[in-house]
Amino acid sequence: MLEDTQAVLENQVQEMPSLNHSYICAQIMRQLLRDESLQPLPELTLDIENGLTPDISVFKKEKIKPNFFEDILRMKELPVLAIEVISSSQNIQELLEKAKVLVRAGIKTVWTVEPYGRSIFIVSDNEQKLFHEEIVESDGVSVDFKKVFES
Repeated sequence: MLEDTQAVLENQVQEMPSLNHSYICAQIMRQLLRDESLQPLPELTLDIENGLTPDISVFKKEKIKPNFFEDILRMKELPVLAIEVISSSQNIQELLEKAKVLVRAGIKTVWTVEPYGRSIFIVSDNEQKLFHEEIVESDGVSVDFKKVFES
């Protein structure tokens, strides 16, 4: 029983976001919120497989209509863009695989941000690209990663 509890705690610690992860997410959100046509949402579970939760899901604003009397635990409407930010405790290959699953499920584009190399991996249905500290744009969503990585 003690071993099971330790295994659960170790798994939770491995998945815990770090300062860099939180900072990068906040910087991306700051830029996305400037665009009045977008509604970026952090940590929203999507109705994909057993429930997948990107760090940031970006929707067109008109698609999001919260009802404070009845919540949605798994969002059926898919975002136009999903963004993952790698924490020091995460494996880049696992997140790139998650990006492929999200794209196969119907999300047009997934950005995977790797802070140490200041790199942005773009995965979509028809291409995979790599950017470094520059403006990245997909489906009308734009983020200046040079500003994101400033400290």
